[in-house]
Amino acid sequence: MTDLDVRAATEPGGDPEEELRSLMRWLHEDEGLHRQVRGTLTASRGPRPGEMGLGFDLLQLALGTAVSGGSLAVSIFQWRDARRRAPELTLRAGEIEIRIPRDAAGDPETVRRIAALLDEAREPGGDDRTA
Repeated sequence: MTDLDVRAATEPGGDPEEELRSLMRWLHEDEGLHRQVRGTLTASRGPRPGEMGLGFDLLQLALGTAVSGGSLAVSIFQWRDARRRAPELTLRAGEIEIRIPRDAAGDPETVRRIAALLDEAREPGGDDRTA
C-alpha cells in the first residue's frame, strides 16, 4: 500500500472539504480504481485554543499495489475536467509533492509526467515537483 495525501485550494468562497469529498466519491466510482483506493477525510491539524473545531482539509488515500500512477492521474484529471471551477491540487506521497495548478492542462504529456512522479513516489528518494 502507498499513502497519498491530497489537498485542494479553491477560489475564494469555495469549499475545499466538498471538493475533496467529490474527488473521493469520483475515485470510488472509477471502475479501474474503486477496489484499490481507500480514502479518509481528515483535518491536517488539530484545533487551536479557542477554536470549536476544523473542517476537513486533507484527503488521505491508501493505494493498492495494483494502482498505476497513470490510472490515478487520468481519473484525477477527468474529475477536474468535470468541475465548474477546478481547484488547485497538491498530491504528496512520501517525499514527493506534486502541485497541479487550476489551469494545468490534462494533455497526455502532463498526465504522463504526473503518472511518472506518482510511480516514483513508490520508490525510495524523490523531491518536490510541480506539474
